[in-house]
Amino acid sequence: MSMEPISFFVAGKPLALKRHQTVRVKSGRSIEYDPSAGDKADFLAMVRRSAPETPFTGPLEVKMTYFFPRPKSHYGTGKNGTILKISAPHFHTSKPDLDNLEKFILDALNEVFWKDDAQVCRVAKQKVYTDQTPGVMVRIESLSNAKTNG
Repeated sequence: MSMEPISFFVAGKPLALKRHQTVRVKSGRSIEYDPSAGDKADFLAMVRRSAPETPFTGPLEVKMTYFFPRPKSHYGTGKNGTILKISAPHFHTSKPDLDNLEKFILDALNEVFWKDDAQVCRVAKQKVYTDQTPGVMVRIESLSNAKTNG
């Protein structure tokens, strides 16, 4: 059974997955924790209304476009302060890294939008600058009925 694609936009600065941390407690034991857990829970709360009734099963494609605000240096000065320079880049080439942005989304949506993020077989992702609202656009589509291009 193929499910309809799901698309949603989450406004705000795109977040990258932070590395798990290990801390030593007084008893001498080490405890590992996820410093992104709160951010992932907040992200999921914002998109839960877009979640399917039951998580997707089978192979999936996830497309993600991360929109970052342009720095002031992309614009002219003085009376041209609102005019984008011809030399202003389209693609965002600084941190955060694209793979860590992707991991954040896949982890945050795991077990709610799909049973396991191992189901994600195809990913399209990009980081771009925007003059509009920063955030991330996500599209999830079942590949169950897709034909493969060998």
